[in-house]
Amino acid sequence: MKTLLLDKSLEFATEIVLFYEMFSKTRKDTTIAKQLLRSATSIGANINEAIYGNSKADFISKLHIALKETGESIYWLTLLKRTKLTDYNFDNLLSLAEEIKRMLIASINTAKGNNK
Repeated sequence: MKTLLLDKSLEFATEIVLFYEMFSKTRKDTTIAKQLLRSATSIGANINEAIYGNSKADFISKLHIALKETGESIYWLTLLKRTKLTDYNFDNLLSLAEEIKRMLIASINTAKGNNK
């Protein structure tokens, strides 16, 4: 099953992987970038698991995990931007992460029947 949310999360993960590859070639300490890589690639994996979940509760649970991972990714991106460890335009990645966050919140609310 292909969804816009899954497509966006895959786009985000792809951009983060490419950023990490570039960053890791120029820096000795990649701790923050590794944390970002883990959280960012987890978003789409959890959305994919939600799509193939066993129940509505499982679906909602996996989307909640994806939402938490999105929040964590936004944190690491913001930290990287503030530290200026690398000359990189993080605004596009932050914007995409915020878009994914909004989509996840809307999907969770819809699944819960909270579409007020």
